[in-house]
Amino acid sequence: MDIKELIDRAKEVREKYAALEKEKNDREWTRQELVQGFVADVGDLVKLTMAKDGLREIMDADRKLAHELSDCLWSIFVIADKYGIDLEKEYLKTMDELEKRIENSSGFFSK
Repeated sequence: MDIKELIDRAKEVREKYAALEKEKNDREWTRQELVQGFVADVGDLVKLTMAKDGLREIMDADRKLAHELSDCLWSIFVIADKYGIDLEKEYLKTMDELEKRIENSSGFFSK
């Protein structure tokens, strides 16, 4: 699957959640609520990485970490879509910028 297919799948799942939210709460989550949900997921991700590094005890941390990383990626796809950001384009642009920054700093790392 390429990134466009992943993003499309994320949007499909988000639409199903939106329908469920409307059914239960008469409205779907706002963009801000989606971001708040993402922040909560990142908090869970931090706890799971702490478990992997021996700082917490969480049963089945490997499986839960894989799930949480996937959940965070889904949230990023959904949030980018809600704010009209072409994530594929912006990701590639950002990687190019980071590579240039590294190339321009290469003397710094060799000292």
